[in-house]
Amino acid sequence: MQIDFHSHVKISKKSSFMPEYFREMMTEARAAGLTALAVTEHFNTARFMDIYTFLQAHYPYEHDYYNIDGLKLFPGIEVDVKEGGHILLIGGGSKVLAIRRALKSHTVPDAFIPFDRLLDLADEYDMLTIGAHPYRESTPLHQLTLRQLQRLDAFDLNGKDLYTQGIDFYRQRIADFAAAVGKPVVAGSDTHQFLQYGCVVTKLANDCDTVEELKHCIKMGKYQIHISNDLRLKVKSATLVKKYMKKLL
Repeated sequence: MQIDFHSHVKISKKSSFMPEYFREMMTEARAAGLTALAVTEHFNTARFMDIYTFLQAHYPYEHDYYNIDGLKLFPGIEVDVKEGGHILLIGGGSKVLAIRRALKSHTVPDAFIPFDRLLDLADEYDMLTIGAHPYRESTPLHQLTLRQLQRLDAFDLNGKDLYTQGIDFYRQRIADFAAAVGKPVVAGSDTHQFLQYGCVVTKLANDCDTVEELKHCIKMGKYQIHISNDLRLKVKSATLVKKYMKKLL
């Protein structure tokens, strides 16, 4: 199973959810060789609930994923924490919606939820928790305590950061960081635009239907990370297209 653990289906936080854009994204994800995605939209994106209203109305929900014409779409959410940094939570659709409702009063920077409270919430709903782009300059995660970092299930080898910081350097940087914490690393493109799909992929040894199965596969190390030879082209192209699309919206 080839999965992207960090992806978006809106061009930006301020843009509306556009069904046709979503369908195009899913078509291109399959064309890029993906068989599964975790859609980890920003928790404070405009009209977050529109995404799930659309999914519930148009696609069957099986186990812990929406079946998008054969592509497994695992629900998720990307959350800013008070200490700085972003956390990816992946779980069942109703769980994601419950967490989003619980975060209703935490959507602006002065009110972001503390890390430990978010992880308590994630534990309550048995979510897969991934520390997103730990060394991104704008939203670093490495400043958290070791005890806090060890509460996570994994860290994100991020397609965007591999592009901006250098593939070899950044891959080693994340590997060393994760090893020091004692946690595995999984890959996520962090795409908002479909050209970025496939820049990094997590190839799981097992075909997973539930978040519990995803957790087990990651914990047991039954996967490989693939970095595309075209990563720079994919990310640069997607970044440019996203820039011009945002101007038109």
